[in-house]
Amino acid sequence: MSQKFATLKMRQIRRNPNQPREHFNEEALAELAGSIKEHGLLQPIVVRKLAEGGYELVAGERRFRANELAGNITIETKILLPEGDSEISDMESFKKAMAENLTREDMLPLEEARGFKKVLDADGDADVAGVAKTFSKSVQYVNQRLALLNLRPEIQAAVDLGHIGTQAAVQIAALSRDNQRAVFEDWKKGDKSDNQLVHIAYAMRKQEKEAQQDSMVEIKEMAPEEKAELARAQAKTKSDLDEIERMCELLDTISKADPMELARALDGQVGKRLEQMDRVAGFLQKARFQLRQAKAHADASELMVSPDAIAPDLAAEAEAALTSLEPTADVSPETGGETDDGNATTSAEGATDDAEPTSTAVTEAEDNEPATVTVAA
Repeated sequence: MSQKFATLKMRQIRRNPNQPREHFNEEALAELAGSIKEHGLLQPIVVRKLAEGGYELVAGERRFRANELAGNITIETKILLPEGDSEISDMESFKKAMAENLTREDMLPLEEARGFKKVLDADGDADVAGVAKTFSKSVQYVNQRLALLNLRPEIQAAVDLGHIGTQAAVQIAALSRDNQRAVFEDWKKGDKSDNQLVHIAYAMRKQEKEAQQDSMVEIKEMAPEEKAELARAQAKTKSDLDEIERMCELLDTISKADPMELARALDGQVGKRLEQMDRVAGFLQKARFQLRQAKAHADASELMVSPDAIAPDLAAEAEAALTSLEPTADVSPETGGETDDGNATTSAEGATDDAEPTSTAVTEAEDNEPATVTVAA
């Protein structure tokens, strides 16, 4: 697509009503306006010419707003020129705006999700793989963003405001609406980190699936032998953990020993004993992780809502929640970005229902337990 550069009057340009990014940090805008006053606009905005006259902003909404805030009446632009007689369509303009905003760190996850969904809906033949390729993202990335559209409106609002992280939100989105509400109400108590939310929601999803499977088969009463076996297993597990508590006294003794005296006492076996301690540390880390997962399952069991216990959600309830809780344009999370420009239920392929939390993303595996997760709160 050809283009030309020109200086246009601000009043000649209208904002794009389909701008994919809705939230802009006012403090960052003021900083950019100050930079424009001092150094000028370092990167032109992108516009397209309209058939009815004037121009429409394609990319550079933040620069446009900051230039306006700086009091300038003109702005440097790059004008996209259509090929032949064809005009630049609204969807082409939207995709360009979306592509630019996706490079900005402060585009909100749900803004991305709504943008991907809009592109999918605009073309009946479009699929997630095609959308991912268009915007140079992985299929998994797009699917994770689309999954956020399954969240209850009040949880979407919390994600938009930056109170709940994306990894936790993806896991919560895989739950039933009632269990989403249960997790959210528990989160509002203020004693759960994002990391804990990830694992509780994952554990709850596994329990949901087990409950669905149990409902499809006849549940029989445990036989006396099975009850006895369960009791023995419980007693052994508790005994093993009690034994570990006694080992803590031995480890405490070693930790307080003088290093020089330890070297003399071990007499040539220091290296061997250090390897032994490293093995113990490895087993301890794994056991600690398993107990954390057990805690997540215990918490999830307490929060689980029986599908038969309450009536299903009403559409009116969701609409009312969306109206009262969705953030307005002047409310945005603190991003601190200083670059020139920041940024429904879906049946997307590769849905994240079975995804497991990992250190970098939610994987598509199903049967393995989640790995250690580090999530920014």
